[in-house]
Amino acid sequence: MHSEDLVKDVEALSAKLAQARDMVGRRIIGQDAVVDLTLSALLAGGHALLIGLPGLGKTRLVETLGTVMGLRDGRVQFTPDLMPSDILGAEVLEEGADGSRAFRFVKGPIFCQLLLADEINRASPRTQSALLQAMQEHEVSVAGQTHALGQLFHVLATQNPLEQEGTYPLPEAQLDRFLVQIDVDYPSRADERAILLATTGNEDAAIAPVFSADDLTAAQRLLRRIPVGDGVVEAILDLVRACRPDDESASDDLREALIWGPGPRAAQALMLLSRARALLDGRLAPGIDDVRALALPVLQHRMELSYAARAEGQSLSALIARISDRVLAGQAAA
Repeated sequence: MHSEDLVKDVEALSAKLAQARDMVGRRIIGQDAVVDLTLSALLAGGHALLIGLPGLGKTRLVETLGTVMGLRDGRVQFTPDLMPSDILGAEVLEEGADGSRAFRFVKGPIFCQLLLADEINRASPRTQSALLQAMQEHEVSVAGQTHALGQLFHVLATQNPLEQEGTYPLPEAQLDRFLVQIDVDYPSRADERAILLATTGNEDAAIAPVFSADDLTAAQRLLRRIPVGDGVVEAILDLVRACRPDDESASDDLREALIWGPGPRAAQALMLLSRARALLDGRLAPGIDDVRALALPVLQHRMELSYAARAEGQSLSALIARISDRVLAGQAAA
């Protein structure tokens, strides 16, 4: 049973989230699913990777969310010559009035609440790895000293398709730190017409903060209090474990199709994002349908097809859909 206070808090947060979605919708047209997934990642306290061709509004979405959610934002444009110190900061030698010298740490753009890592896969793996500690532990280590980033720290990274010139694949360890991968597709004709009219006039749509940093912190705490039924918990575990080629329940064709599968972070992501999806819909608890809807964005960047499977034309999206249908259909029936 829900406590009366929890119900009131959830209803109030759902109403505020509806306002935030409407505000974002003034500048981001026709990408409702993308907006909801990105908002869900922020509610869950995680990071999101937005993948799509240039010009589809990924950077505009992140900048808009920073304003609407009331977060102090920073931006790093990833390029092939970018160095880790350009992100984290560096020790500089300063000379005092008395002639003494001492090192002082100059903070980099990562010291913010919402970091836009723009075109993250245009930097070398060495530079990309500068984010690993920050994304997991909310701190960075420079010259043997540890510097905290604060409780609120989110990375929203944009990525161009790997087929494009001048891109590097992200390391598996970094991919796993992204709570969700969000694919940004072309808009429909009607949406593109609306974008055309809205962005070629004299004025851009005005937006204002709906949340503050404290509001988002409170929302993240509330999200973790939302109850999850045993059936949903078992569905999450069954789905994640069924996607591992070395699991005892994996079929022979799955073992041949996958090199590696999702780890425990995938189950954590499904649990948190299912709660966030329920909040955005104004519901008090998540269900099996939430797990099904989130399976692809949570799992696809945590799995790797074998060479043989790629040669046969298999796709991760089709494989995940097939596993989801098999596993979650049984859960729904139960």
